[in-house]
Amino acid sequence: MTTYYDDRSVRVTSAAIRVGGRAYPLAEFTEVWHRRSARSWRVLGRRGALGVALVSPVVFALLGIVVGLSLDTSLTVTIAIVGGSVLVGLAVGPLADLLFEHLDRSYARGSRTLELWVRWQGRPVRLLTTDDALRFGQIYRALQRAVEQRQPVAPR
Repeated sequence: MTTYYDDRSVRVTSAAIRVGGRAYPLAEFTEVWHRRSARSWRVLGRRGALGVALVSPVVFALLGIVVGLSLDTSLTVTIAIVGGSVLVGLAVGPLADLLFEHLDRSYARGSRTLELWVRWQGRPVRLLTTDDALRFGQIYRALQRAVEQRQPVAPR
C-alpha cells in the first residue's frame, strides 16, 4: 500500500482516503471533483492592510526627507530631520520581513473556501472543507494520483 498524503486529519493511500476517522475505499469512487467559494473580501482586505503597513513607513520617511529639505532651518535641524527620516526608513527592514512573511502565508492559504467531493456508493459526499489552499492542493493531487494508480477491480 502506498501513502500519497498524511497529516493529522487526512490520509490518502492507494486503497482509501481517511478523513476525520472515516475511511472511504477508492474502488467505490465513481467521480472526484472540487468546488471553490467566492473570494473572501475579508482576506483580500487583510492583504491590502499588510501592503499599506509595508509601504507607509517608507512613504513617511520620504515625506520627512522632503519636508526636512524644504524647510528654511539651520543645517543642524535639516540634518536631524533627514537623518531621522532615513532611520525610520531603515527601521522598516526587520518589520518588512515579518510583514512579507504574513503576506506570503496569506497567498499560500488562499482567499476561498475549498471543498473536496466524491461520488461514493452512488451519492455525492463532501470529504473536506478548508480555507488552506496549499494543503487542499496537496490533498487533491494526492487523491488524483491514488485514483489514477489504482488497479481496476475485477468483476465478480
